[in-house]
Amino acid sequence: MGYDLAWLHDRLVVKGVDHDGHPSPVDMLDNYSIRPTPKKDRTWTQLTYFVFWWSATANVSNLYSASTGMAMGLTMWEAIACSLGGQLLAGCLMALNGRAGAMYHIPFPVLCRSSWGPWGALWPTFNRAAMSIVWNGVNSVQGTQCLYVFLHAIFPSIANIPNKMGSKSALTSAQMICFFIFWLINCLFLIVPVPKMKSLIYIKVVVYFAATFAMLGWTFSLAGGTAKYLNTPSTVHGTEKSYLIIKFLFLGLATYGTFISNAADLQRYARKPNDVLIGQIISFPVANLLIAVLGNLIAASSKAIFGELIWNPVVFLDRLMEGERYTPRNRAACAFISLAFVYSSIFSNIFENSISAGNDISALMARYITVKRGFFICAVLSYAVCPWYLLSTAEIFVTFLSSYQIFLSAIAGILICDYYLIRRGFLDIPALYTAHSGSLYRYFYGFNPRAFATYLLAVAPNFHGFLNQMGVQAPLGIQRLYYFAYPMGLCIAFGLYYLFCLASAPVGMKRDASWNEPGAEDHLDEDNVAREGGIAIEGIAIEDIAIIEKEAMVASKRV
Repeated sequence: MGYDLAWLHDRLVVKGVDHDGHPSPVDMLDNYSIRPTPKKDRTWTQLTYFVFWWSATANVSNLYSASTGMAMGLTMWEAIACSLGGQLLAGCLMALNGRAGAMYHIPFPVLCRSSWGPWGALWPTFNRAAMSIVWNGVNSVQGTQCLYVFLHAIFPSIANIPNKMGSKSALTSAQMICFFIFWLINCLFLIVPVPKMKSLIYIKVVVYFAATFAMLGWTFSLAGGTAKYLNTPSTVHGTEKSYLIIKFLFLGLATYGTFISNAADLQRYARKPNDVLIGQIISFPVANLLIAVLGNLIAASSKAIFGELIWNPVVFLDRLMEGERYTPRNRAACAFISLAFVYSSIFSNIFENSISAGNDISALMARYITVKRGFFICAVLSYAVCPWYLLSTAEIFVTFLSSYQIFLSAIAGILICDYYLIRRGFLDIPALYTAHSGSLYRYFYGFNPRAFATYLLAVAPNFHGFLNQMGVQAPLGIQRLYYFAYPMGLCIAFGLYYLFCLASAPVGMKRDASWNEPGAEDHLDEDNVAREGGIAIEGIAIEDIAIIEKEAMVASKRV
């Protein structure tokens, strides 16, 4: 038995290599998956990021995220304006929070160690990993619905499978079969290395927009033009409407809370730090604007065709094959459109959720889990959370989107404050991978009390509103206050963390106004970084890490 356990442990432990190709040990804070991205893998250019955000936004959920505003009573143009406003804010925050990833090529879990401490960073990492897993499941449900439409167009008998799932499920029994098939296909694509996915990004953009414009043209023709429904009046008025606009404006921001927090995961592959800016500040909101317009136009046309608003475009497609509409022509159109949506859903899962979840899960147990193993753990857990119960109605979907924002907003506020005001752009990379007693980021036994106190105080004002989202009764004022949850949590966390650091300055805090990011010639290009009990950097032993850190701090003042 002892031999078997030793063999299993040896198989599970992550194997690493140094620059000379020799085996190197790993520990709970470091493996090769979460080290700075090697120079050979920094291949994402301005064009890559520009196209990436068109690709990342090209998913089914974005088609009906904005149209849920129509389902709740806003006009089409009001819903689009709210969506755009929130996404402009999100794009700017992603650029701010991802700067450290683009500059130092480190993932989100490692960046968190600067402000939370090496062990304290496990908490925000766990938070973000949980949301990525849930979103992976939600996108899988959407991809499943697309796959079902594709199979329904080919095999009409699939619609005759008895449904045992109940009214609270977004998926029928037949669609649950499709969910398993979609899940297997998604797992197969996870084998492809992330740096080699650039071509898949480009293909996804073409496929998705071709299918979406085809669906728009088809539904327009069925609706008999646009004049009947482009100016459909709002069904809410006065104060209620004002608060609904605020709700969807900041919901457009909160929807991308995971992107804002994990921006470093995506920017770590940048060839140059500034290559990410145009994509995030321009490409991201413009792409979302176009998709919001397309999604709302498609949803609005459903009123003219069916006499009711169908906010989910996949359900819309399936309805176009009901009864007498189940014709060869309609079936072919639905099959091609839904197949394109299946493809886009697979890579939305990978780019938006699997990459971030893989980084997070790997950092939670770096000795045993690589990023690729994290991909598959995410896939398994996304099945286990039963995401098909989150998309049955527009109201449930909106509740889900807004329920987790208070936790991610506090994390983002702390990270932005730490990088720009506390560290002034300087990070000691070797120190981020160790809990050594001389480490710059050790704080209190590996935990930063300032970050945890800030987190609790930033979450507290919106916690009652969060409980209301979960079903606990709350006064109308609390409900409306929760509409501001994301910007409120972000600003409170940013301000409080700075005040706590002023009151009790952490080691390495920059008190002057100088900016301390390294120049391009000073970038750390090593795959392997110093860590407790680990390997050497450029021939310098780990025992000298205190000297390394001291010299790095002195050097940063001269930058």
